Amino acid sequence: MALISIFDVLGPNMVGPSGSHTAGACSIALMARKMLGEPICEVSFTLYGSFAKTYKGHGTDRALLGGIMGFSTDDARIRQAYELAGQQGIAWEFIPNETETELHPNTVDIRLCGESGKRILMRGESIGGGKIRITRINGILVDFTGEYNTLIVVHRDCIGMAAHTAGCLSEGKVNIAFMKLFRESRGNTAYSIVEFDGTLPPAILERIKDNPNVECVTLIQIREER
Repeated sequence: MALISIFDVLGPNMVGPSGSHTAGACSIALMARKMLGEPICEVSFTLYGSFAKTYKGHGTDRALLGGIMGFSTDDARIRQAYELAGQQGIAWEFIPNETETELHPNTVDIRLCGESGKRILMRGESIGGGKIRITRINGILVDFTGEYNTLIVVHRDCIGMAAHTAGCLSEGKVNIAFMKLFRESRGNTAYSIVEFDGTLPPAILERIKDNPNVECVTLIQIREER
């Protein structure tokens, strides 16, 4: 018998009006910011489905801008997102796309450019009640929720990479909740995405990076171990 959290009924702690259109949008953008890992200079939001139709009226625009500035879903500063983004010198644009309809109705593509010139493209879906799913990173299909602490390892698609990452985490006594591998094509760029409990010791992060086939490692710490 499935258990239902009280938060699935009442919704997330948030600046309204909508779990899907504001809280979910903010969480997607916050995830993109964490993945970029540096201050943001430019951002472009391509909106699909109901996001494209109602993003101004439902506050999706302010929630997205708030998220890429690091605001959580309950941060009252979301209401002043335009002014605050301007003060930070962030250049932004919103692009409604109502021609592509074979997508989840609350979908956004976020293109970010950081102060060093680093760029990422991430697609997220707001699936209801403030919950999200990340479905693309730099054009590669992925699937994770951001509900757990998440390790994203970008590496060459070759034998032994999953074992390398899992072995390093085992050394650090990290409990893996989910581990998935996504790849562009055989032998090219791949993403190992690991959702785990607890915290990741810095030494283990360095061990993962030491493999010559690893391009980069991103740690998204959602919650600390208590």
